Amino acid sequence: MKKIEAIIRPEKLDGVRRVLENARCAGLMISEIEGHGKQKGVVQQWRGEKYKVELLPKIKIEIVVRDQDVERIAKTIIDAAQTGDVGDGKIFIYHIESAIRIRTGENGEVAL
Repeated sequence: MKKIEAIIRPEKLDGVRRVLENARCAGLMISEIEGHGKQKGVVQQWRGEKYKVELLPKIKIEIVVRDQDVERIAKTIIDAAQTGDVGDGKIFIYHIESAIRIRTGENGEVAL
């Protein structure tokens, strides 16, 4: 099993959720976060004054999938979230040793 953690633009969330649902991705967790990448934030202007925003709003999507589904789900996220501009986000993939469904006690892939 693998955990896919995707950091995306907030405005891309609805589209990403829709394609993940169509890709038969059963469960996911969504968090609102703030952060920055290499660009270290952006300079914006308001009423003629420039100011720097160092932490930008982002969305973190976490999904645990079977090993054979990792590439398909990652590509699905990329296709829905990519704009080609700086700040599109990142995808991280982690190994998951085990999963346990609390209600039934099932563990392993059947718990997903």
